[in-house]
Amino acid sequence: MSNTGKRKPLVADKRYAKAAPKKAAKPAKRKTKRRSKPKKKMGLLGYLFAPFKFLFRLIWKLTWRIAAIAILLLGGAVAYTYTTLPELEALLDGRTRGSVTLLDREGVVFARRGDQFGGPVTAQNVAPALKNAVVAAEDKRFYRHLGVSPRGIASAMRINMREGRKPWQGHGGSTITQQTAKLLCLGVQFDPAKWSSEAKYEADCRRTTLARKGKEALFALAMEAKYTKDEILSIYMNRAYLGGGARGFEAASQNYFGKPAINVNIPEAAMLAGVLPAPSRYAPTGNLQRARDRAATVLRLMREQGYITSAEEAAANAAPAGLSKAAAARAGGFFVDWVMDSAPSFLTRDTTEDVIIKSTFDNRLQTAAEDALEFVFETKVSAGSKAEAAIVVMSSDGAVRAMVGGREKVTGGFNRATEAKRQTGSAFKPFVYAAAMDLGFQYDSTVVDEPFTINIPGSGAYSPKNYSRDFKGMMTLTDALRQSINTVAVKVSEAVGRDNVRDVATRFGIDNALADGPALALGASESTLLEMTGAYAGILNGGNAVTPYGLTELRLKGDDAPLMGKEGGIGERVITPQAAEQLIYMMRRVVTDGTGTRARLDDREVAGKTGTTSAAKDAWFIGFTSDYVVGVWMGYDDNTPLKGVTGGGLPADIWRETVARATAGTPVTPLPMIRPAKPPRVQPVQPQQQQTTTAQSPRQPQRQQRRQTTEDVILDVLGKIFGN
Repeated sequence: MSNTGKRKPLVADKRYAKAAPKKAAKPAKRKTKRRSKPKKKMGLLGYLFAPFKFLFRLIWKLTWRIAAIAILLLGGAVAYTYTTLPELEALLDGRTRGSVTLLDREGVVFARRGDQFGGPVTAQNVAPALKNAVVAAEDKRFYRHLGVSPRGIASAMRINMREGRKPWQGHGGSTITQQTAKLLCLGVQFDPAKWSSEAKYEADCRRTTLARKGKEALFALAMEAKYTKDEILSIYMNRAYLGGGARGFEAASQNYFGKPAINVNIPEAAMLAGVLPAPSRYAPTGNLQRARDRAATVLRLMREQGYITSAEEAAANAAPAGLSKAAAARAGGFFVDWVMDSAPSFLTRDTTEDVIIKSTFDNRLQTAAEDALEFVFETKVSAGSKAEAAIVVMSSDGAVRAMVGGREKVTGGFNRATEAKRQTGSAFKPFVYAAAMDLGFQYDSTVVDEPFTINIPGSGAYSPKNYSRDFKGMMTLTDALRQSINTVAVKVSEAVGRDNVRDVATRFGIDNALADGPALALGASESTLLEMTGAYAGILNGGNAVTPYGLTELRLKGDDAPLMGKEGGIGERVITPQAAEQLIYMMRRVVTDGTGTRARLDDREVAGKTGTTSAAKDAWFIGFTSDYVVGVWMGYDDNTPLKGVTGGGLPADIWRETVARATAGTPVTPLPMIRPAKPPRVQPVQPQQQQTTTAQSPRQPQRQQRRQTTEDVILDVLGKIFGN
């Protein structure tokens, strides 16, 4: 084998010959540091603004950190407040006191007192117009904000400052949610130990300070998290005060319109919503025209916000809301005050329950009395006169049917029918003759009207004088009462004994200290109109005392069993029926041909008595038909004498106008009195000049012939007083 010089390839070489040769690794690049750009020179402006840039960056860092902390704290506070909020149902009736609803004798509601709550309503079960009116008038962005409206607050602050107040005083810019928070007193419950009354509690809740506004906003945010918008609106519509003691729109709707809140129409809804800013000012029972003007503003807002059309607005303004008959009458304010005072305060003025009182009140008679008083003062009294008057209407059993305590229809005012104690004047004389009739005197017994004097130990001489300043001589007791002769009344009182007269008057219901001297017979004592009218009722019913009453039943709402019943009515007998029948006849003559002729009625019998005190400070007429006893008083609160007014004048006019209206269209029933075939008369004698005598040594005139009566015996025994 020859050697060619070439090496024979090995198997291994063949195996790897086909493999691609590896590329040589690139050398690693050396990492080099990037050079920072050279700082630009700031220049003069840069140096000038550098402190401001630094300050801005510092403020920004502090601000977002503080804001973050504030948000966390606010969120924590809202979360905590959220946990304290009760369920919706517990917030709908938030009254701290109850209500009193008064029913008339027919069982119809005529007045309400306390915090009325007609029942819970929701935003879904009231009339849509009412819901829309509230939102339009109080918070047009209610469904868009989170409980607080910065825009509304800023606008309110601008208005306050423009009107010269501090930014947070006056308009608050509160949303409905914030107003609801305030109604909830920011969750603070009423504590009698801290607040002496609910009014003070509410006043404290409504204080406006920056701190309270902050708490209010916090509470509002928590409410927005806890409740839905409609739930917040429901709380608001149940707790808002709308005047007249109404808490919530259901009570207000019932009070003002006599219908539930679900049935109010657009004008009524606007009027209710219009009351919210100032209930005492915009309540329709206070000033209906002012309430209608405010409602027109609410209607405009509803139209501007798309809740009603222009046509609906025009129709609502053309036919504005009016009050229900009961609300328009505002009946029986004085009567209600009196009835409320007649029951325990914890069941009336201070009640924490809802109370129902059934009463003797008659709205028709109340209207008759009020209209009569207004008519007489408008037609017969000088314009601008400050004279006052009072009226009481009752049945013969003492049930008070109507009461006017003054010329103004007010609640809680001075009640001249029950609180004013005034001298009664000659209106007291029937009790003198009642005592005499009960002791055996007769309606036609004769007495001499003459001057005489009684010496009163410790006081000196007392000489009664007649209003006419003359003396008429011999007359019957009927004529003496008919003409209101003072001397005869004093003689009869002295004859039967002052103690007997006082006893009769007291038992008839005159519950006051009665005069000790002979002036007792002339009404020197004081009494109230209610007492005097009740005493006259005892004469009409045949001689039985009565206790005037207005409450017949008191019960809690929802209960059938009454807590109280009637506390009044006919009591014990004071004089005999025969004495009462004679006295009624004598008082009938006062009206037919005596001092009370201006009280006559053409269609029925009337009996009564006038009364005028010294210097005409008080003028009375009290009388009755077979159906009603009516008392009228007139005078000035400050005891200024009346000018040209006696009991037989304006008081008799008021009495006649009241009774004519009260009895119109009713059956006629005769008075329960004697009916002599001929009126008693004696031969008139010439007026005599006054002669002074004493009780110990009276003048003895020549005895005149007359028929024998029980009076003869009494007069013979007491001849020192009588002159026949």
